[in-house]
Amino acid sequence: MKPDKSPKISIGSWAYAIGPYANNPIPLPEVIKRLSDLGFDGVELGGFKPHAHPDLYPSKKDREYLVKMLKENRLEVPAYAADLWSLPFAEGDPEIVKQYKQMFKRSLDFCYDCGIPVIRVDTVTHTPFPENLDYPTVWTRIRDMFTWCSDEAKKKNILVVWEFEPGFIINKPHEIKKMLEEVNRDNFKVLFDTCHAHMCSVVAAKQTPPLDKLEGGEKEFAFLLKGKIGHVHIIDSDNTLHDNETSTHAPLGTGVLDFKTLLPTILEAGYTSEWWSIDLCFWPDAWEVTERCKNYLDRVFKELDWK
Repeated sequence: MKPDKSPKISIGSWAYAIGPYANNPIPLPEVIKRLSDLGFDGVELGGFKPHAHPDLYPSKKDREYLVKMLKENRLEVPAYAADLWSLPFAEGDPEIVKQYKQMFKRSLDFCYDCGIPVIRVDTVTHTPFPENLDYPTVWTRIRDMFTWCSDEAKKKNILVVWEFEPGFIINKPHEIKKMLEEVNRDNFKVLFDTCHAHMCSVVAAKQTPPLDKLEGGEKEFAFLLKGKIGHVHIIDSDNTLHDNETSTHAPLGTGVLDFKTLLPTILEAGYTSEWWSIDLCFWPDAWEVTERCKNYLDRVFKELDWK
């Protein structure tokens, strides 16, 4: 299966600002310039300091400057990862819930002012599922928060995408499908990260028993979420976790995933966007392997006759 439009490649800016780069982040203008030189079509902005946090671009004038810098470097922004990781709303603390909503609305305003059409969320609370929390109560909190986020985003015509992963609660394929069905909003879909999809469906990493493995792995998972994939992160998997938390984001071509069959499967599962975003989150030399990953994905697209 071929896409309706020629695919566009972006990469998440957070790879150069958090994790191994936290103590020496690469400035966003430098990131933008290099990605442009490498021929990327876009950069997926991380809302984490010192990159695209609303505090750093507080006014519309500041945001216009950011948009101008991106345009001058011929880069679009397909999506935005809001800085919500410090606010585990699902645990029920009223103050945390309040702060989460405030930060989400500020992030929405940032997206609207910068013309960014997609905003990322997750369940924040780490796995394994905390013993002190009641599952049905937590499920309801997450469902209600994602519903609220979607309703707020709809006012600004922005799509909310939930990035499921082994390291955050609600990490089983059929749980994820059920959450999508219960939120039941047209502008609420999943962010299908290929290494997370593999670790959740094949390895069943950090799942509370009973495990929910899929015989068809990440490809079957894509079809399980048919029509509900709103954004895609492309990255390889080596069947391990990074620091026993999130999936290891192995550079393209170094792991076990077969992208020549997986990418068409994602299309067949109803993915309609032209964007494919590389995600080198927590990779220790992300800056050095960026060009290699871009070239790898270009080759895959060429072999698929997509470009």
